[in-house]
Amino acid sequence: MLKENMHFSAADCMRLQFVEEEFENCTFNQCDLSNKDFSSASFIDCTFNSCNLSLINLSNTTFRDVQFIGCKMLGLMFNDCSKFGLAFSFDNCTLNHSSFYKTKIRKTIFKHTQLQETDFTDCDLSTCVFTDCDLLNAKFENTILEKADLRTAYNYSLDPELNKIKQAKFSVHGIAGLLHKYNIIIEQ
Repeated sequence: MLKENMHFSAADCMRLQFVEEEFENCTFNQCDLSNKDFSSASFIDCTFNSCNLSLINLSNTTFRDVQFIGCKMLGLMFNDCSKFGLAFSFDNCTLNHSSFYKTKIRKTIFKHTQLQETDFTDCDLSTCVFTDCDLLNAKFENTILEKADLRTAYNYSLDPELNKIKQAKFSVHGIAGLLHKYNIIIEQ
């Protein structure tokens, strides 16, 4: 059943079922949705504010133009989502230990977000923006980062020989993250 233009509070979310449900232009506020099953659910033009979405099942889940703001999202397998129209943004979220393996998420905006130990292997991150993001131990392998903006990202380590970084933007303080594999010492 389609749920449109609705606002869900923490108490509302406890009663919601998500499997195969459709949500359009809905807002979820301070909901603990951890370990919920979002299989085949559809979220279009929705916003999640200060929600805990850790370890949810994203099998065939559709996210189109969804905003995640201040959310805890540990261990999510975004690679299990429906690939059709996959589009979202993250602001002040914690996405540690998540996976975007083989996803095409061009133009995604990540702001003030922790992406520690997140897997971006075989991912298309063209023109993505990582504003003030912590990428400690994030995995970049065969990743397309063309025209991506990592100027204010930090703690990343990626091999320019194993990733496509044409016209990607980096700052001087991030150069060490591009040369990490050479085990050299860079001083200021």
